[in-house]
Formats: sequence, C-alpha cells, structure tokens
Amino acid sequence: MKYMATITQRIQAFLQGPNGRRLADQGRRQLAKPENQQRLRSLFARLQGRGHRR
Repeated sequence: MKYMATITQRIQAFLQGPNGRRLADQGRRQLAKPENQQRLRSLFARLQGRGHRR
C-alpha cells in the first residue's frame, strides 16, 4: 500500500516542477518592488501589534 504524501512533500514537488518555478520567479519579481516591500512591512507590523491589544 502506498503512503500518502504529506503536504510539505507535495509543495516541494510542485515547486520543483515548471509551474512551481514560474510561480516562485514571479513572486521574487514582485518582492523586488519597493511598494510591495512596504506593503509587507506594514502588514507584519499590524499582525505583530494584534497580540497586545486583546
């Protein structure tokens, strides 16, 4: 009986294929843009601040 691949194994297999490589490259290009870096910084700042408000 074959074992079922874990989610991490499935993700790794996807990222090693052509579609996964294309998606990773697209993500790298988007992260290189300063406006997207600023968006992420503000998102992380908001998420970090939420734990203290409760």
